[in-house]
Amino acid sequence: MRSDNLYELPPNLPVPENDGACDHLPGLKLPGIALLSTTGRKVELRALKGRTVVYVYPRTGRPDQETPPGWNEIPGARGCTPQSCAFRDHYEELRRSGAKEVYGLSTQDTDYQREAVARLHLPFEILSDQKLELARALRLPTFETAGMTLIKRLTLIVRDGVIEHVFYPVFPPDRNAGDVLAWLSAKSPG
Repeated sequence: MRSDNLYELPPNLPVPENDGACDHLPGLKLPGIALLSTTGRKVELRALKGRTVVYVYPRTGRPDQETPPGWNEIPGARGCTPQSCAFRDHYEELRRSGAKEVYGLSTQDTDYQREAVARLHLPFEILSDQKLELARALRLPTFETAGMTLIKRLTLIVRDGVIEHVFYPVFPPDRNAGDVLAWLSAKSPG
């Protein structure tokens, strides 16, 4: 068992700074890369019509595993489970506000992600960019820890295959779904 509660954010987490690593993304057409989802199907984000929300996070933890050493000291790393739970809790509102689809995305393999989808009762699919194909094609910001290359936390609003808006950096992660909902609500349904 873990020595902390992965469902809650600990106090005094370091706040990530906007390093400009996502400034190039708005207006960019997504590449034709199909990612494996937790349902076993391939999803090509570029081919989706309407507005799609893709929240990208470093990695979800598990109740029976400790976090990587120094995880809480990495700005923006901690909070993937609370962020996923917030998207779960706001899922229907996001859909009513114009998001045709909502996806999570990490570099973890699909089997690992399936455990999180089941445990957290997520009503949407998680996409695996295990080989960092999408991350490299879009030049998404990454960091390395404990031998893993992980994508920094960000959220993409994609409309008809083009990145319309980017939330970056995302902090605190458990408020991201509410911020996305507020942004969508201010826009016309798509």
